[in-house]
Amino acid sequence: MTKTAGAAAAPATTAAAAAAAAAAAPPGTAERRGRPRNAALDSAVIETVLRLIEEGVPLGELSVERIAREAGVGKATVYRRWAGKEALMLDVMRSLEHAAPELAGDSVRDDLVTLLETLRRRGLAKRSSAVLRTVLAQVKAHPELWQEYHEKVVRVRREAVHAVLRRGMATGEVRPDLDVELMGDLVVSPMLSRAMFHDRAELPEDLPGKIVDAVLEGIRPR
Repeated sequence: MTKTAGAAAAPATTAAAAAAAAAAAPPGTAERRGRPRNAALDSAVIETVLRLIEEGVPLGELSVERIAREAGVGKATVYRRWAGKEALMLDVMRSLEHAAPELAGDSVRDDLVTLLETLRRRGLAKRSSAVLRTVLAQVKAHPELWQEYHEKVVRVRREAVHAVLRRGMATGEVRPDLDVELMGDLVVSPMLSRAMFHDRAELPEDLPGKIVDAVLEGIRPR
């Protein structure tokens, strides 16, 4: 009888020790083993940050403690998922991005229109565009976070445009003597300006095609 009780107590003791070890582990390491992350909880924390930003809370006042309290979770729960506020804010900004579209690859024009349509749709999502404008304005005061966002989000988007243009240079659809980054800016900037920096600018369905056609008129082989 004593052996049975001791055997039953062992798992409980082990579980208690594991819980204590997890609590003592450095932030960001506790959930590398064991049960998987709770996607719903992650979303709840990110949604809380977005709500606070919408309410006008400056980025400098968004401490992990406040975010955790507003989300109804413990501070340790946030730290188990993100190394700090900067990592969390990067995921918040990523949550406002549309998934990269699949490109047919049939023509440079069609693929560029598809990429611009993604920016147009983001601009039409009033909440996303308004919050993203606020976040980007504040993030520039945090150079490391801005650099991280640029490297992991902006650069990926720019590279997609550049890849299409390079393909066009190889197929003869685009002049090979022009700088690909300059051509990319000419394609993206008009839509980005309307979608992100002018909250009352119209974003009609035919706008991506009009922008691409106007740019291609100047960068097609002569």
